[in-house]
Amino acid sequence: MKSAFFVLLIGVCVSLTAYAAEGDLLDVRDSQDSPVKLIFDTDIGGDIDDAFALGLIHSLADRGRCELLGVTLTTASEWAAKFVAAENAVYGRPDIPIGLPEKGTDYNFYPSDTLGQTNADGTPEYPVPDSYKPEDPVALLRRLLAQADDRSVVIVQVGYSTNLANLLDTPGDAVSPLTGKELAAKKVRLVSVMGGAFALDPELKQYAGMREWNIINDIPAAQKLAREWPGEIVFGGSEIGERIRLSSVSLKRDYRLRPAKFLRDAFSWWASKNAPDEGLNHERPAWDLTSVFFVVRPEEGRGYFQLSEPGFVSFDDEGAATFTPDANGKHRVFLIDGTNAVRVREAFVNLCSEP
Repeated sequence: MKSAFFVLLIGVCVSLTAYAAEGDLLDVRDSQDSPVKLIFDTDIGGDIDDAFALGLIHSLADRGRCELLGVTLTTASEWAAKFVAAENAVYGRPDIPIGLPEKGTDYNFYPSDTLGQTNADGTPEYPVPDSYKPEDPVALLRRLLAQADDRSVVIVQVGYSTNLANLLDTPGDAVSPLTGKELAAKKVRLVSVMGGAFALDPELKQYAGMREWNIINDIPAAQKLAREWPGEIVFGGSEIGERIRLSSVSLKRDYRLRPAKFLRDAFSWWASKNAPDEGLNHERPAWDLTSVFFVVRPEEGRGYFQLSEPGFVSFDDEGAATFTPDANGKHRVFLIDGTNAVRVREAFVNLCSEP
């Protein structure tokens, strides 16, 4: 998953297509008031930013800014899937469908501990809803896309590219006569990927050639996604999340009431294993939150992010990313400068910590 930043290139904010909502950096909405319809594809259960990104989605959904259609996991952890179900329930959406693969890494750095918390009477503090019944993630993607209006869905991918790459290879079936690639072309408006490292600013050359986590865990899938996905993709590199970190002051003072307390408890369990000397003082990079926030708050006038010129992203066999500018390219990289990084961080504090 995953510094003053950016001297932008000429043409950096040229649009990829005509804006659907006036002033949007990218075409993700039909109008200013249209909620962004999201599928969240995640490797939740390992790092903690996935849990906060899902909380951010729910907070923005409460404001009518997005609609969560489903959550697909790229890691085969039953505890992680149950964690997602419990988090959805804490935020009042217990029936969001969840996709869980049969095979893959079984991450459980905090889910089982969080779900193991009990109330004074011994009942689970965060129960898994009775409706919990995970599905195959690729089958779920096909169903959600088949049910969606044309060009209406935004997929936020903050884990490996496994599910989306596998979707591309699916044939037509009882759910839809369209192949996976045809469904992607017809139904998906944009994919927002947290993956890679791009170092487009000369001051960030330390990120050049970096082998980022989400990419190296399934390099063939990342290569396939970049090469074969029929629509537009915007990439947020590791350097963005490194610049915007979760606030330790906010974690200690603001996350005391439900549903935000769920995130604080999960963070505490994650930190007990991964940052035991710091605990809630650890300021974790907000990698995955940025890829959500970019597409749900896309207005250029807010000044949160900027965009690279169009081009093509590719990944070599070691997982390192390359961005090649091309006027006909379907890919962009989103950027942020030092001042706006502070503003985005404050937005995360307000949105994620609110009870």
